[in-house]
Amino acid sequence: MGVEKEKLETSIIMDEDEFNRSIEPILSKKGEVYPTAPDRDPNEINRHLKVSFEDVIGEPVSTHSFDKVWIGSHATFELVKFFFYRLLSTLLAVPMAFILGLIFGVLSCVHIWLVMPVIQSCMMLLPSAQKIWQSLTDIFITPLFHSFGKCFSSIQVQILEN
Repeated sequence: MGVEKEKLETSIIMDEDEFNRSIEPILSKKGEVYPTAPDRDPNEINRHLKVSFEDVIGEPVSTHSFDKVWIGSHATFELVKFFFYRLLSTLLAVPMAFILGLIFGVLSCVHIWLVMPVIQSCMMLLPSAQKIWQSLTDIFITPLFHSFGKCFSSIQVQILEN
């Protein structure tokens, strides 16, 4: 039982994209943290809110305002939309996130600890209830409808023409 010595070779394989060998900091390339703007709505929940100026105001070919008016109104629309969205989201984002987090937390808790156990209990009782219901149907309803069927099977309808 002597000391065993092994030669271990370890290598790390990295793509050039994963490992930047330059000395430059990452932020100095474009001055941004992200190379492209991150998609904050990847599931397109709010695709109906992608409203541009042309979606709201459109001039047909037959009627045009002055180009300066069109450009000015377009710039005003975008600026006011941008400013008020930023203002309202600054005021409402944190309180609404708190309220919605509270609501979804309560709903999750109620669903996990109340609704699903009740549903699972009902699903466990259904086979027994199904047997009982089938027995009651076989005892009371099936003979009644067999009797009705035999009674009404002897009725004949004839249409007399004048």
